[in-house]
Amino acid sequence: MDCHTALFLCLSLVTSQSGAAEAAQEPQQWMERMEAALRGRNWINSAELIHGLEYRLLNATFKGNNLTLQTPTIQILAFKLGCDFAGLSLNSDAMERIPQARAPHAMQFPTELTQKACRARPRELRLICMYFFTASFFQNDNSPLLNNYVLGAQLGHEHVNNLKEPINISFWHNQSLEGYTMTCVFWKEGASKRHWGVWSPEGCRTEQPSPSQVLCRCNHLSYFAVLMQLSPAPLPAELLAPLTYISLVGCSISIVASLLTLLLHFHSRKQSNFITRIHMNLHASVLLLNVAFLLSPALAVLSVPGPACVALAAFLHYALLSCLTWMAIEGFNLYLLLGRVYNIYIRRYVPKLCAVGWGVPACLVLLLLAIKNSSYGRRIIPLSGSQGNSTGFQNMSMCWIRNPEVHYVLVMGYGGLTTLFNLVVLAWALWALRRLKARKEAPGTWACRDTVTVLGLTVLLGTTWALAFFSFGIFLLPQLFLFTIFNSLYGFFLFLWFWSQRCRAEAEAEAEAEREAFDSSQMMQ
Repeated sequence: MDCHTALFLCLSLVTSQSGAAEAAQEPQQWMERMEAALRGRNWINSAELIHGLEYRLLNATFKGNNLTLQTPTIQILAFKLGCDFAGLSLNSDAMERIPQARAPHAMQFPTELTQKACRARPRELRLICMYFFTASFFQNDNSPLLNNYVLGAQLGHEHVNNLKEPINISFWHNQSLEGYTMTCVFWKEGASKRHWGVWSPEGCRTEQPSPSQVLCRCNHLSYFAVLMQLSPAPLPAELLAPLTYISLVGCSISIVASLLTLLLHFHSRKQSNFITRIHMNLHASVLLLNVAFLLSPALAVLSVPGPACVALAAFLHYALLSCLTWMAIEGFNLYLLLGRVYNIYIRRYVPKLCAVGWGVPACLVLLLLAIKNSSYGRRIIPLSGSQGNSTGFQNMSMCWIRNPEVHYVLVMGYGGLTTLFNLVVLAWALWALRRLKARKEAPGTWACRDTVTVLGLTVLLGTTWALAFFSFGIFLLPQLFLFTIFNSLYGFFLFLWFWSQRCRAEAEAEAEAEREAFDSSQMMQ
């Protein structure tokens, strides 16, 4: 080997080592640049800062199998992974503590993480884990984040999603989180016009193993956080047993009553009018709602596959919307009856009402499933213990709507509009009935029978659902019991109203027949 060749090799070795050192320093310098922008409020662009850090970490060269970098508010871990990846668990207790990290956190990656990438092209993969102890780079208009922590992960340039085994991200807090609604979310880039992204709960499931811990089970890689929303006082744990018992008994009685009404109606040989057919559709919707509600907690256990819980949650939502819609149809029909004084003729009236009563809820649920099917699934309902410690902390789960926005719009909003409409119709109907009675009878005859009519109309129009809007302050406990009793027995009350009206109609028909027979006998004499 001549001296020129030896010199060239030495220069190449020195150049490669210095290049590697510079490549490893690039992410650190970029992190310091982010810190400077954070301190000086000299915002460049949050998306540019985050993407720039990702690019430098994915292209950095370092010795060994892992790299650790940190600044006062950012901590980075990078790993070289192979296709024999057996899973990885990271815990902040095993990492070097930095001043801004006030509460512990952890991330657990399943063995499935690298399988898709290795099937496409086996190679060495780079996993980067980013811990931001400030939410300043992910600002939007949502609720505050738990601890202001954002934990992110990325596997090379791969898009990792739809994992069968979830990625577990744990957040702890130094105080109890009772009284807050916690929602696991990820940063959905490009979903907002005002910011470079928005927090979304899609693909993530929220659990609370203890009062101070939130466990996020997500089926994809991204930046994760926990949204905190101040909620009304959670349901006291000691009330769970009596409320569950009332719901179970009341819904069971309503199921039997609705089923019996439908069977007797179909068994009857008499041709039913359009009013009876509307009543039967309402009974059918109440029957579906009660059955779905009783099945919901049973399918919310972890041993049941997620798609089954999603399907039941969507069906429960559909049954509730159908029930509310048929209540509004009852109010509309009552308005026509009294407004037109029983002179109603609309071509194919009942089929049109069925298209509204069953079709509109179906369209809303199917549209929601097509746009955001993660809105349905296992919903955790926090329960507060009387002692206020971990031993008194419980959770109740059911298959229901997980997205708060969907719940407010398509449950509370929809129910509020239908209930308000029926309350207005009820007030107008009572005024109209009073006027009719005043024309036909003496004022003193407004008594027992009309009181029963008022109560029946109140039940028929489902105005007891308005109790759902009184779950605050001193009204909370009375509202819980009254709402549970009245609405779990709603099918039974409908049963009593329907058969009382039927018996009343049959009694009036018999009286009318006797009167006609008496008149005919008088004429023959």
